[in-house]
Amino acid sequence: MALIEQQGNQLVVRGPMTVDTVSALLAEGVALLKGDVDIDLRDVEEVDSSAISLLFEWLRQAIELKASVTFVNLPPTLVSLATLYGVLDLIPQRVVATH
Repeated sequence: MALIEQQGNQLVVRGPMTVDTVSALLAEGVALLKGDVDIDLRDVEEVDSSAISLLFEWLRQAIELKASVTFVNLPPTLVSLATLYGVLDLIPQRVVATH
């Protein structure tokens, strides 16, 4: 079962972003990094510190692939972790209004 659904130039991540899923998420995400993409985390149910590493690895891979990544709808727990580690400002993100 895919953990990431592609919707145009948006990649929607579903389920947990934890140590148990980051390897699969990394592989799926890198395979879909083409051009400018938004990675939408609105359907992420659970995160741990490995999610931070995953975001930065996607960014690194995007640079190598000459792609661009912006994260949208970061879960509050992920924002808290990134703030705690002092890296929130290094995560390119934008707020998307939901209806």
